[in-house]
Amino acid sequence: MSAFTGITVDREALIANYATLADQVAPSGVIAVVKANAYGHGAADAAQAFVDAGAEWLGVADIDEGIALRQAGIDEGVRILAWLHAPDEDFRRAAQYGITPAVSSVSQLAAAADSEVPAVHICVDTGLSRNGAVESEWPELFATAGRLLQNGARTRVEGLMSHLSNASRTDDLDQDAALQRALDGLAAVGVVPGVVHLAASAASIAVPETRRDLARVGIALYGLSPFADRTSAELGLRPAMRLTASVLRTVVVPAGDGVSYGYTWRAGSDTRLAVIGLGYADGLDRAFGNHVSVRIGDRTFPVVGRVAMNAMHIDIGDAEVAVGDEVVLWGDPANGDPAVEDWAAAVGTINYEVVARLGRSIERRTT
Repeated sequence: MSAFTGITVDREALIANYATLADQVAPSGVIAVVKANAYGHGAADAAQAFVDAGAEWLGVADIDEGIALRQAGIDEGVRILAWLHAPDEDFRRAAQYGITPAVSSVSQLAAAADSEVPAVHICVDTGLSRNGAVESEWPELFATAGRLLQNGARTRVEGLMSHLSNASRTDDLDQDAALQRALDGLAAVGVVPGVVHLAASAASIAVPETRRDLARVGIALYGLSPFADRTSAELGLRPAMRLTASVLRTVVVPAGDGVSYGYTWRAGSDTRLAVIGLGYADGLDRAFGNHVSVRIGDRTFPVVGRVAMNAMHIDIGDAEVAVGDEVVLWGDPANGDPAVEDWAAAVGTINYEVVARLGRSIERRTT
């Protein structure tokens, strides 16, 4: 029987990671972030695991992601927060599906109120320069929120949020101070948000002063470290994703022959290659070739030649590797699997990107 080609997600690892992080950030609550298909892990199953672990809030990028969770069975007893919106966003969808939008402008706040969304969070920009109202826009935005309150609008400002840059502890604390100015500005017009949130995974762990009422935890929930100098194991987390493939064929390559497009690798001696059916069409960077290793059985072998659209090559030499054998690209290093961080380092990126860009073409199963 051929090995499974795809992503296996350890549900118990997700639940354990949630418990670890919820305990660490307490008494703050947790928004379990499942945007970008739960960082490649599969949004519906990951969200359900976090809900089963006790999550009362889920975070998504946009309303479409929130609707998909509702349609997958996440009931309205679980709050879903969405913070990025198209210029012509129809907030009636948020009201219909019980999704709480974070609004970044007067026009978004007005549109949400016109759509009778029960609750919104105001998003302010404290330094990331992504979404959120910049400080010069706060007076008008806050005055609008105050008028909604005074006029008895159905839409209430439930929360205030911003996003940290994670540039340094000093920068993060400066952003926290800016968030406090926003809170004070809202209070001046009679608006007192019930929940305030700023920190994501990194600051939730390393800058506890920024946790506020809720911590928006993403990558750490999946057992991956948000730090370059601290491993998952050191944080008490278990990587939940294991990416495996089945050997499709083996091929003998004589010394001097090139492999894959552009011949970026040539065999130094007679050897054998194993071919697997994952490539850049599945979200695996073309540049991984010649820079990463996989595990087959109890040995590691290098990926050689450029990663192709639907395939990559592994130099197995004279090892006893056969068609159908399991190839582990990455998983939990505690179990002897390669670490996704090694793949990230090979192309100068971070673990977030490597897992999040894995395509929906890859089969996923939760165990």
